[in-house]
Amino acid sequence: MLKLMRRLGSVGSFFSLFLVGVGLCLTLAACNSSGSNSASSAASPESDSTQPVNLTLVSYAVTQAAYEQIIPKFVTKWQAEHQQQVVFDQSYGGSGSQARAVIDGLEADVVALALALDTQKIEKAGLIDAGWEKELPNDAILHQSVAALVTRAGNPKNVKGWQDLGGDVQVITANPKTSGGARWNFMALWGAVTQKGGSEAEALEYTRAVFKNVPVLPKDAREATDVFFKQGQGDVLINYENEVLLAKQKGENLPYVVPTDVNISIDNPVAVVDQNVEKHGTREVAEAFVQFLFTPAAQEEFAKVGFRPVDQNVAAKYASQFPKITQLFTVQDLGGWSKVQSEFFDDGAVFDKIQASER
Repeated sequence: MLKLMRRLGSVGSFFSLFLVGVGLCLTLAACNSSGSNSASSAASPESDSTQPVNLTLVSYAVTQAAYEQIIPKFVTKWQAEHQQQVVFDQSYGGSGSQARAVIDGLEADVVALALALDTQKIEKAGLIDAGWEKELPNDAILHQSVAALVTRAGNPKNVKGWQDLGGDVQVITANPKTSGGARWNFMALWGAVTQKGGSEAEALEYTRAVFKNVPVLPKDAREATDVFFKQGQGDVLINYENEVLLAKQKGENLPYVVPTDVNISIDNPVAVVDQNVEKHGTREVAEAFVQFLFTPAAQEEFAKVGFRPVDQNVAAKYASQFPKITQLFTVQDLGGWSKVQSEFFDDGAVFDKIQASER
């Protein structure tokens, strides 16, 4: 009996050892399987990086000609450096309309709009993080322009600068209440007085005299251009230097004057739309793209279509196409866009008072 018990004990010990061994094998197998999965997970971002990435650029209409040249350059550069294709979706339109579209759900990764006020609206909607201006060179101002006065053929009213507006000169400009671009026009008129030492009362008198002879206020810059050219209204169209230079490239020789004694720097910013790039997983490529826009290769394409480049070497190369402005002022010199909006364009502000006085 004792022998049997010893034999059973030996068998039991063997069986126990067998079970332990099986358990160890299963554990090792599980570890190996887990290790294999971890390696696969670690490799997945690398494999994903070889897949095409989509980037959505939302900008305003007159920049399209430049981006048609810039985007292929960036795509080639990114492909060479990262072995990844970037596919761009692009949307162009009025700056204010584009800002509203992004706020309403157009999932832009990058916005390049006509004025910081439009970009700030997207920020206030919670889509762009505060401090975006400091994340890029030149306070995120990508390119610039100045105001230009387009005249009729032969300049029959002999318009040479701001001082010639008003009186019997009819001016065409969009409504600054509905057009972001027209706000540049209004502030150019205002600053033409205040930036040369005139008082705000004198600026108010001058802008009132100009708008007294504005026959119609189209809702945006495109409609204003149609009113001037297609409908034949007005003696002068307030436009932008980059637009008349681009028109010239297309064979439209518009007679125009750039006031050089004093003019406003029309600063055009770019920003990454933080909430969207996080959602799309495109932050790295979006940030690389906006950085690329400040390189000489991109800046030169902006210069070619009439924008004043912010890269100083490129600006020097194209200096002959841009008249030097003696006194160039910015919206910051007028207090910044928040102050300008509330003081001039909110309901009951300066522009509304000017309009009310002409009724």
